[in-house]
Amino acid sequence: MSIDGLSDDENTLHYDRPAGGWGSVGSITRIMGNERPTPAVLDTLRRQNKPGGFMCVSCAWGKPAEPHTFEFCENGAKATIWELTSRRCTPEFFAQHTVSALKGWNDHDLEQQGRLTHPMRYDRATDRYVPCSWEEAFTAIGAELRAIDPEQAVFYASGRASLETSYLYALFARLYGHNNLPDSSNMCHETTSVALQKVIGSPVGTSVLNDFESCDAIFFFGQNTGSNSPRLLHPLQQAVKRGAKIVTFNPVREKGLEFFRNPQSPLEMLTGKDTRISTLYFQVKAGGDIAAITGLIKHVLAAEDARWSSQKRHVIDPDFIAQHTVGFEEMKARVEAVSWDEIERESGLTREDLKQAADVYIEADRSIAMYGMGLTQHVRGSETLAALVNLWLLKGNIGREGTGISPVRGHSNVQGQRTVGIAEKPELVPLDRLAEQFGFEPPRKEGLNTVKACEKILSGEVKAFIGLGGNFVRAIPERDRMEAAWPRMRLTVQIATKLNRSHLINGEVAFLLPCLGRSEEDLQESGAQAVTMEDSLSCIHGSLGNNTPASPHLKSEVAIVAGMAKATLPANPKVKWDEWVADYRRIRALIEETYPDQFHRFNERVFTPGGFYRGNSARDRVWKTPSGKAHFTPPGHLRAIGFEDAPGRYRLITMRSNDQFNTTIYGYSDRLRGIEGTRDVLLMNPADIAAAGLWEGQVVGLAGDAGDGVDRRVNGLTVTPFQLPRGCVGSYYPEMNPLIPLWYHDEASETPAAKGVPVRIVTDPPARP
Repeated sequence: MSIDGLSDDENTLHYDRPAGGWGSVGSITRIMGNERPTPAVLDTLRRQNKPGGFMCVSCAWGKPAEPHTFEFCENGAKATIWELTSRRCTPEFFAQHTVSALKGWNDHDLEQQGRLTHPMRYDRATDRYVPCSWEEAFTAIGAELRAIDPEQAVFYASGRASLETSYLYALFARLYGHNNLPDSSNMCHETTSVALQKVIGSPVGTSVLNDFESCDAIFFFGQNTGSNSPRLLHPLQQAVKRGAKIVTFNPVREKGLEFFRNPQSPLEMLTGKDTRISTLYFQVKAGGDIAAITGLIKHVLAAEDARWSSQKRHVIDPDFIAQHTVGFEEMKARVEAVSWDEIERESGLTREDLKQAADVYIEADRSIAMYGMGLTQHVRGSETLAALVNLWLLKGNIGREGTGISPVRGHSNVQGQRTVGIAEKPELVPLDRLAEQFGFEPPRKEGLNTVKACEKILSGEVKAFIGLGGNFVRAIPERDRMEAAWPRMRLTVQIATKLNRSHLINGEVAFLLPCLGRSEEDLQESGAQAVTMEDSLSCIHGSLGNNTPASPHLKSEVAIVAGMAKATLPANPKVKWDEWVADYRRIRALIEETYPDQFHRFNERVFTPGGFYRGNSARDRVWKTPSGKAHFTPPGHLRAIGFEDAPGRYRLITMRSNDQFNTTIYGYSDRLRGIEGTRDVLLMNPADIAAAGLWEGQVVGLAGDAGDGVDRRVNGLTVTPFQLPRGCVGSYYPEMNPLIPLWYHDEASETPAAKGVPVRIVTDPPARP
């Protein structure tokens, strides 16, 4: 299904205004009123994402060297207001509520209690959290960790922790004796790390901010820019205004990739002038991107043959292909053998749709490919990404100015954590260098990623779980089974700023440790400390908080990691936890020593405007693959989902609203989709509603249809007509996670396949109104 005029179907729920504009201002104002943040929030927003200022805790999009007056978006502002709330979750609150009672609260209401203020210990006898001292917590945690085999412990990291914290956390794990370091990347963009490494020799995207100033075309796949990374709309708008074309492939109509009104432009705000973002917008079937991309390649190859035959001019770049790639002829033969009937059936798009998109790619000298989890969170997500790289290699669109592959990542430092050692795969970490630096023998056995950690928790083999931020139990598949197994662990530790669902599912011994927020002043022995993070464009930024901490009892994440490590590990003269906590510059010096090519002169460059670029071999056309070349990959499948279509079976797309960030729910207004006051919806194509004998407003349930005999259900969803491809339904993450089998993941990366889950609609129908 292609959308030319981008008109809304009046019979479906939709938002009839652009992304941005007064709607964005109003949404920020609403959250401001709900949270009643401290007065310092205005100064923090003024400094947000600016050189020498505070780096947003929301998405990982790049920060320009010359920032706008307000270098934050709607979602970033909400995240800052949420952190600087005046609400406090104190020991008195926990004295009033048992943990069992709190399990009945929803995600929004739990976090609405405000900032955690004291270290807390779970008391099983009273089923309550009770306050404890930091010394008591560290001593108990250390004793529990020493009592078990290190390989029975899991150290999970959310994507918000700084480079400094992440480096020490990974070091703690390896000094302790394991590589069990799953992180939030395992649940979102791990497919990128695996697939890109295989085909271009680099695990991250190749574009930088300047590329958006010279590209001729941008192709988007499976990403909701308006909700998840609205600051990206600024360079997109500028690209469109100078003549670049944007082509979008997404099963869901996302307003941010349709029309944008810049809240920072007085002219646009006063006149109501909008910018049309996507030149072409195609609602591809969920999991149909491989077929769509194969169709694009098929058109490009046909255009190459026709132009060379008639004009002796190339469409593709044969010199680049010959010098820098392998596998072209095999890929070409496979694509040419695929029929258009197959492509149209699997993509849900017509041959003419794909020709329109291919023509934009053919005529553009420089193109950037951008994508989100709609492309990667499938059983064959890695194959889909390899197909996209095929298309980009045809014209040498990697390693030139104005080109590249650019994943749009979520958590603000999820990419950076991997850069400094948060990885379960030992081959990704310079273990020999760590051994020399710190005088120990690092573990060489592959550790547990998120899926494998969950499997080991279910089997009872994992005895301890430490969560450095995040909401792990809420974010993972198989939530019901996981919550039932979780209390069998001996030790659970959660490091957090606010209360969430994961803090209510406890092991026999459990601690809830409150940490400083990034916007708060981090005072240590040597003075105020800066921390650093890496954006999704591989640039490193310094961040300096300047707000009074929410409680005098808070510790920094660095200090908490060091406190646990000191209580757990034997003394080592080369491991100086106290000195590192006293001065984070010493941690950055360690990072530089471990990764000299990427972090040379680290401390000198912390506040480089726009961040300092740590480099990317593929951008330099150095292909760190076994062949020394970039790899074309013949498509093995045309659908990314892991099941066949059948009567009554739907492809469930999980999605986020523009009133949430990952598992954090700011409110119940999904303004950009026209959904207000609820998250309990089932979005369906009107024709599917009619064909199933359902009606708008009917309350139904979803049942997993994976065929493994496990009963997975979510009930209480209101049928809502929405513009989706036939056979696809949509609802919210993380509420739909119980429907995702733990084993249903990308074949190469084990990323949960949350964008194409097999489900059936279940009803206990009342009389039709």
